[in-house]
Amino acid sequence: MNRKFPVEFAFQVFALITAIVVVHGMYTLVIRPKAEVIRAQQLEQIAADENYVPERSPYILVKDLEQEMCFILMLWAMAIMAYKAVIASKEGKLLEQNLIPLADGVSILPEDTRSYSRTVQELPLAQRNLLLPRVLRSALHRFHTTRSIQDVSTVVRDLCEGESERLDSELSMVRYIAWAIPSIGFIGTVRGIGEALGQAHKAVEGDITGVTASLGVAFNSTFIALLLSIVLMFLLHQLQLVMERLVLDTESYCDERLVSQLQVR
Repeated sequence: MNRKFPVEFAFQVFALITAIVVVHGMYTLVIRPKAEVIRAQQLEQIAADENYVPERSPYILVKDLEQEMCFILMLWAMAIMAYKAVIASKEGKLLEQNLIPLADGVSILPEDTRSYSRTVQELPLAQRNLLLPRVLRSALHRFHTTRSIQDVSTVVRDLCEGESERLDSELSMVRYIAWAIPSIGFIGTVRGIGEALGQAHKAVEGDITGVTASLGVAFNSTFIALLLSIVLMFLLHQLQLVMERLVLDTESYCDERLVSQLQVR
């Protein structure tokens, strides 16, 4: 457990830097130049035809700083969730293995726990620190020391509940990002409205180009932020569902393949 946190922290830092470089590069090389060209063409057509209604280009919708920040945060959150999904997948594959091999009709006595615990302990390090091996080792050790099946059942339940709380707390950063994205969108809205009000005198004089551009910033930033937030929250809830099922399946695995096979003379 102590070794996993620095690796995960380093991954999160690397994922954030990568998201910044990739998104900013896309904005600098593709999105903003395209948006400027499209905007210039639209202004020319508006000047030539007062009845012309410009189409809403995706490049113009996402060209501003707030949208760029939202995409960076979304990619960062998706990388964090992908990391946790990979770990959950490894946990799920481990549940398909028989880590406590027992022949039919054979029970586990307190004297036998060390041999079964050794089997779990011999797993590769990457698997040894996963939830199921940790619970099995703790349960076997408790049965060896207390010789109580009830204590084993209690330790399995407590460890699974603690793991569920830990997994939930580890998603706090993703939840913060899911909250921050629409907040950044609202900041863009306030900025755009402020700029529009600052150019109100030009609108009075008949030039509404600056006002409409600023209002576009206001509404586009909120639209993109809310859209990304919806996608991110959907992925977050799917990941939470996978993690909750993983903990429940681990508890069921221990009850069926360990606790039910214990016997005290």
